[in-house]
Amino acid sequence: MMRNYKYDVIIIGAGHAGCEAALATSRLGLSTCLFSMNIDTIAHLSCNPAIGGLAKGHLVREIDALGGQMAKTSDFAGIQFRALNRSKGPAVWSLRAQMDRTLYKLSMQNTLWQTKNLEIKQDTIDEIVIDNSSKTIKGVRSQLGIFYEAKAVIVTTGTFLKGLIHIGLDSHSAGRIGEFPSVGLSDSLRRLGLELGRLKTGTPPRLDGTTIDFSELIPQYGDEPPMPFSFSTTRLISKQMPCYMTYTNQTTHDIITSGLDRSPLYSGKITGIGPRYCPSIEDKIVRFKERTRHQVFLEPEGLNSREYYANGISTSLPIDVQINMVRSIVGLKDAEIMRPGYAVEYDFVYPVQLNHSLETKLIKGLYLAGQINGTSGYEEAAAQGLMAGINASMKILIRPSVILNRDQAYIGVLIDDLVTKGTKEPYRMFTSRAEYRLLLRNDNAELRLRQIGHDIGLVSNDEYIGYVERKGCMEAEILRLKNTTVSPNDVNSELSSLTTSEILEKTTLERLLKRPEIDYKFIIKLFPSPNEISIDIAMQVETEIKYEGYIKQQRNVAEKMKRLELKSIPADFDYSQIFGLSHEIRDKLISVRPITIGHASRIPGMTPAAVSLILIMVEKYNRKGDGQRN
Repeated sequence: MMRNYKYDVIIIGAGHAGCEAALATSRLGLSTCLFSMNIDTIAHLSCNPAIGGLAKGHLVREIDALGGQMAKTSDFAGIQFRALNRSKGPAVWSLRAQMDRTLYKLSMQNTLWQTKNLEIKQDTIDEIVIDNSSKTIKGVRSQLGIFYEAKAVIVTTGTFLKGLIHIGLDSHSAGRIGEFPSVGLSDSLRRLGLELGRLKTGTPPRLDGTTIDFSELIPQYGDEPPMPFSFSTTRLISKQMPCYMTYTNQTTHDIITSGLDRSPLYSGKITGIGPRYCPSIEDKIVRFKERTRHQVFLEPEGLNSREYYANGISTSLPIDVQINMVRSIVGLKDAEIMRPGYAVEYDFVYPVQLNHSLETKLIKGLYLAGQINGTSGYEEAAAQGLMAGINASMKILIRPSVILNRDQAYIGVLIDDLVTKGTKEPYRMFTSRAEYRLLLRNDNAELRLRQIGHDIGLVSNDEYIGYVERKGCMEAEILRLKNTTVSPNDVNSELSSLTTSEILEKTTLERLLKRPEIDYKFIIKLFPSPNEISIDIAMQVETEIKYEGYIKQQRNVAEKMKRLELKSIPADFDYSQIFGLSHEIRDKLISVRPITIGHASRIPGMTPAAVSLILIMVEKYNRKGDGQRN
């Protein structure tokens, strides 16, 4: 007799979004089933063997602060850690780390296997099953015909929805090279009434490290000491490895140009829209003809792997062109390709069809997260997976949804951009997308989000106690700098060595630190703190003091914007009653169904005049409703 399969939450897809969603729901006590088409590839780093990067590193630290897993796994499997953009302001500093691809996957899998309330199954889900009368989720049906009942379903299918691989003019159905696509599920989502589009991404060839001449390459080493992603990590244990840099040249470009007639990108075979900010090498050559060379980073795939990821030459050119292209690059004249580069097209759901909780507007209890929402990148996927898992759990547990604001987290910016503005190309997170980026720094993610993670139930008491101690240490150090005064005799000789003006009277350490020429290392060397100050705390102390005025200014702007966010728009509000709106704006309002005036103001094409009209009519609507109730 077949078992009656019944769960609180079902998650379809076990990439980075699926893993975070599954861990969140099961850790919150809900019975969860995670479906993968291949259990062996759970948490696989499909593209580059790295986590983090500009703005992406912020997402990883926010995931950690909320109680997610990606940062901890990255710290365990990281083989090179670097802080990026340190020559610029603290708002854009970010962490990036190379991963041992196999170690990352196995570590995340081990975490999943050891998690209570979580089952993992290998099967292909072909159909989302709903109650048609209430438009509420009932469960899913697999390719084997088995029905699995659930209160919530989270779809995190990555590039597998009708995935199509291209290498030259040859193409075949696959979600990743060598893996079957998901076809039935894409059709099921369409039948539910969701509108789908088509996107494209790509990956470069992997090279045999024994055939690379490293003596001709420029080594790129990590930071010493390295800074971990997770606020709970006390030390990094993996051996660290260098990356290497080289460049394409005119010969490389000529080889690529000669093969464009067999490129699926330029022959019309690929119809999906690719990532603007991470183009293929053939796209770079065509679009930037004035460039004589492009950077190529050779990144190790792991401590015990011969493979190197050729970051910078993502391509879908024919294999013979790929071979000639690679061998034209300095240091790679004898290089052997172990795996060819390729492009993959896949279906995605236009994300304006989602609420901020990542629940679909059409079907109650159906959540989408990751590349299915039009994003690119492991970090964007994991952030969405975590939030979808949290909000599906909150709904089942009859608790309020967790919606992060744009001044609270990059995760809030990411989700608000998707559900408000939508996307027609792979969405990638950048610091420039955040209007409050000085508030959303890499170093203060824990201060912003740890309390929320603890209140939800994902941050353990031990982790929370550690956070409280670190927060107290930072606040005590800032107070010490504000209250400690020094005389000219204490510091003038040292100040003159820094080519900064001497002081004429007593001053505080805080005022000294506000000088551009002085950093926290200078202060702590002359006037040590009685407490142990970590790299993270030192960074926060310095930033909070040096940028105090700018931080206050951004907080004031954010507070003003919150007033609009607090003015909610009724779910049944009729926009056809507002005279003076253009047809375009009215159609967008009906499509997006903004939940607040602030939300409406961020819809592309919205004008200040239109926002004012909506505000006036919503207030009239509310007054009318009050009168009826009285």
